[in-house]
Amino acid sequence: MRPPYLLLDIDGVLVPFPDADGSTPATHTRHDVVPTGRGADNPVTVWLNPDHGPMLMDVIGTGLVTPVWCTSWRQDATTLIGPLLGLLPLPHVDLPRPRITTSHPNGYLWKRDHVDAWLADAPAVWIDDDFTDLDHAWATERTIRGAPTLLIQPAPRLGLRPEHLAELTAWISQLSTAHAV
Repeated sequence: MRPPYLLLDIDGVLVPFPDADGSTPATHTRHDVVPTGRGADNPVTVWLNPDHGPMLMDVIGTGLVTPVWCTSWRQDATTLIGPLLGLLPLPHVDLPRPRITTSHPNGYLWKRDHVDAWLADAPAVWIDDDFTDLDHAWATERTIRGAPTLLIQPAPRLGLRPEHLAELTAWISQLSTAHAV
């Protein structure tokens, strides 16, 4: 079996959403970046945890997953965010720029239909902060159909934690053991 894709979101996963008072976790460092289409005089401030890069590289370095950005940052994930964390360039799911006012226009995460088509029947671990119950049902249905799928959902104000990567590693280990039998 091919290694599962590791689909990585950024906002709410690597860049936490601020608390009501505007504060972010003390573990994160401020960076100003200029996404594609913005002028240098109009940067976006992001807060990144410098530990995330090494944590992700430990998982990626095992060769047990194929990492891919799955974020509205699109290619900017590789050129702006990844280097700040010490990540090697990663491909990205080419998500559209939908004109929506909610991230759940159909009751589930707007990215899901695009991800489903992109994955086809490949196994996947998807880390995003914005899943609904319908997304979890979709993951269960994919798994039943033979495309093992794990959704990991960090709290958007905390972001990725070591226990999320431990869950990913344990799941991949179980998946590898099941397919070796």
